[in-house]
Amino acid sequence: MRVRRPAVLLSLAAVLLLGAAFVVVVVARQPQSAGATTPSLDATPASTVDLPAVSSPAVGALFVDGAHYCTASVVHSQQGDVLLTAAHCIHDGEGGDYLTGVTFAPAYHDGVAPFGFWTVSDELVAAGWIDSSDPDLDVGFATAHQAGAAKTLESLVGANTLATGSAFEQAITLTGYPDDSETPAVCQNTTSRQDTYQLKVDCAGFPTGTSGGPWVVGQDPRTRLGTVVGVIGGFEYGGDDPDTSYSSYFDTDVQALYRQTAARA
Repeated sequence: MRVRRPAVLLSLAAVLLLGAAFVVVVVARQPQSAGATTPSLDATPASTVDLPAVSSPAVGALFVDGAHYCTASVVHSQQGDVLLTAAHCIHDGEGGDYLTGVTFAPAYHDGVAPFGFWTVSDELVAAGWIDSSDPDLDVGFATAHQAGAAKTLESLVGANTLATGSAFEQAITLTGYPDDSETPAVCQNTTSRQDTYQLKVDCAGFPTGTSGGPWVVGQDPRTRLGTVVGVIGGFEYGGDDPDTSYSSYFDTDVQALYRQTAARA
């Protein structure tokens, strides 16, 4: 399992039993081989901001009670505040509930949150995850807000666009925050099909804490932004081997969750 829960969350889980148009490829439930589209993104962080050396500023760590335990990323929306992560990072699954007190630190590294901490709210996961922890639906969305912020999160750090119905084999950039590291892990490799609704990629060094890390295709070398086609999660909650990661396939269920979140953001 790629998610670490601080001690307070483990106790809670025991009690609970545990402007621009967005780019989304419309597909039927059956996976297709259509490729994702590389977006044009204008929002880039100021050059004076202290950023991680290798990862996108739109990727950050999720925190509870001062400890980071999962990864999330910003996806494009008109409101500029939508986050994407694994469902198990924000909801305990069957018999559980949504987590509370979660914050997001984009571009976090070395104990520094260059854009501050953003309150995570409006969490949304699929009914199949809530009812049965369906690994094919281990995808979640949320919104992020910061008291007193004059700008939206996306305008500060940029955003990846979301694609559904894309090919199983694609070259991606994978990013995640190991729970024992203060810097993100980044890897580039080609994905493959694990199962009907599961993706797989071999990338060394993605242990507990990297759940929710985005799988990005067509990453621009300047902005480090592109199109997200997966997140670490799904089969075995993202995988028991830190050198192999999985993702639920992004299909119409994911598209519906995104649209619900973006509409109420």
